[in-house]
Amino acid sequence: MMWRVGTVVALQDETATARTITLKVPDWPGHIAGQHVDVRLTASDGYSAVRSYSIASAPNAEKRVELTVERLPNGEVSPYLTQEIAVSDCLELRGPIGGWFVWRAKQTEPIQLVAGGSGIVPLMAMIRSRALAGSTAPFRLLYSVREPQAVFYREELQALSDHDRSMNLTYAYTRVAPKDWPRPPSRIDAALIANTTWPSKLVPTCYVCGPTSFVESASRLLTSSGNDPEKIRTERFGPTGERQ
Repeated sequence: MMWRVGTVVALQDETATARTITLKVPDWPGHIAGQHVDVRLTASDGYSAVRSYSIASAPNAEKRVELTVERLPNGEVSPYLTQEIAVSDCLELRGPIGGWFVWRAKQTEPIQLVAGGSGIVPLMAMIRSRALAGSTAPFRLLYSVREPQAVFYREELQALSDHDRSMNLTYAYTRVAPKDWPRPPSRIDAALIANTTWPSKLVPTCYVCGPTSFVESASRLLTSSGNDPEKIRTERFGPTGERQ
């Protein structure tokens, strides 16, 4: 695949450590919700670093690509993308990449999304693509996050959930929960899976994304609740936040 140059046209802070970068890519071939790109940064001495980031945006005719990047304390690339990059700067992109962890508008079965932290990004592309396509496929999102301040796309997710009965949203806070929240801070467990995800008898397609340990645990819980492992699609990040 060839490298393309995208120009930054907008920046949006999602949390204190995460930023959405909107790029205009004139020769962008289009993408499918769930795909990702490689981003290459090259220093003045010729040293280059490449990292993979999920696409957050739905496919669009404006050839704009949104990437939401979370800053890693010792990262080579994410500190620049979340703190230094500015509108009108350029980035090299390669992609789109991936053809299995994707959602297509022709899918009509129930969809179960399970996100851990920044694993929400490719799932958000699916949610946005569903809305843009006018799909009636029923979606449920179970979003595990440390605390309310760490939620990506909070207002957009709430608006979609409030105005679309077939788009259901559940948060699982692992460290700090809002006051009077019905569930104490804890990780996703069998009871939460049983009470908030689609019954396995409906044969949903499940998409699970997040850190490796989270993905493995959530997948086991989904399987234990009766879901067919062949219907569970996973994407995971390593300890450095890189895609695996």
